[in-house]
Amino acid sequence: MEKINIQFTLFSAFYSPLISTMSGGFLKEEGLDPEWSVAQPGVSAIQALQDGTAHVVQSALSQAFGPLNEGKTPPVVHFAQVNEMDGFFITGREADPDFTWDKLEGAEVVMFKGGQPRAMFNYACHKAGIDFDRIKPVTPGGAADIDKAFREGQGLYVQQQGPFPQQLQADGIGHVVAQVGPQIGPCGFSSLAATREWLRTDMAKAFVRAYKKTRAYMNETPAAEIARAEKPYFPKIDEAVLADCIATYQKLGCWTPHVEIIEAAYEVTLDVFEYNGLIKQRYAYDQVCVKPPQG
Repeated sequence: MEKINIQFTLFSAFYSPLISTMSGGFLKEEGLDPEWSVAQPGVSAIQALQDGTAHVVQSALSQAFGPLNEGKTPPVVHFAQVNEMDGFFITGREADPDFTWDKLEGAEVVMFKGGQPRAMFNYACHKAGIDFDRIKPVTPGGAADIDKAFREGQGLYVQQQGPFPQQLQADGIGHVVAQVGPQIGPCGFSSLAATREWLRTDMAKAFVRAYKKTRAYMNETPAAEIARAEKPYFPKIDEAVLADCIATYQKLGCWTPHVEIIEAAYEVTLDVFEYNGLIKQRYAYDQVCVKPPQG
């Protein structure tokens, strides 16, 4: 077995295509023994690629925009997609089958302060025809801080990735009223990144073979079975809640079977960041992305 080091920027069931390379045994089938970690708050997982402590990381295409805005070449490239749609939910205090997005105007919403989650949420509100500036943001910190704040009574709504919203529902604290993804449609939301040098290795080819099998598994396997295998990675989440979350993401269609980052999806990501004033120009696909290694 060859050791492969994987790092997540955020760890949630939304990133199940990468988690399941481990929990489904696909990496071990290719002779790879995975060790995984999560980037420290405020530290980019890209740094782990640069200092050699990770071979592959879960990231976002937008990580490349910072260096590009400064006229620099990004230090790594994005070679495969994880999610082809935003995977955040809007959860309210009360069940609301008649929810419309304009109910967010004037309401306190616990949310991410910046970065891609905030940019995508802003763009989704724009697409829904509401004024994001009329929302009253509550920004306590990262995912765990956001969950804690809502559980302690802050906000009328909360923006979270699964399985946090499903656990809120199971605990009787909130009710999912909307998903952000359908407002935006398919986009290059989250990705796998590595150095160009690593992508030329046999390990990279073995990883991609495992990842292709995993993406088929994510679409063909019952959510309950995937959740059973992943449960050790989510000790604080009920297995039924995890299965519900995975089933929701399967239905959303964010785990499309193909591995490569599609250029049309990349262009939508540019639309989002251009709308938010976060890029200086529309960067070419090949400045950010490469096709996955074959073999």
